Amino acid sequence: MPEKPSVLFVCVHNAGRSQMAAAWLTHLAGDRVEVRSAGSAPADTVNPAVVEAMREVGIDIAARTPKILTVEAVQASDVCITMGCGDACPVFPGKRYLDWKLEDPAGQGVDAVRPIRDEIKSRIEGLIAEIAPSSR
Repeated sequence: MPEKPSVLFVCVHNAGRSQMAAAWLTHLAGDRVEVRSAGSAPADTVNPAVVEAMREVGIDIAARTPKILTVEAVQASDVCITMGCGDACPVFPGKRYLDWKLEDPAGQGVDAVRPIRDEIKSRIEGLIAEIAPSSR
């Protein structure tokens, strides 16, 4: 891993799982990691239940907007983590690819989103320990 690794989170709509993962990584790793998220078919807005679930843990993602997945975003990332987008993510040699099987929060209320949020946080903590451990 480079001194400051970059991570790209990809899901279909970039409105739920990938937004939560990017927010957790930014929140927990700070500036030790460069964070991106995108979707293969992005929605117009971030899922309101996802915004509320993240607000409950003190992370505000209300102003975020879903972005389209680009080849450039993949090329610029050291680690690409997909979350249910199938084969939409282009594959390049030398990149690390992970596929996190997570329930899709689309169409679900905040009660259903909380366990997904918490599972993503747990996975992010493991990722940070691996790619950007604290020097403290």
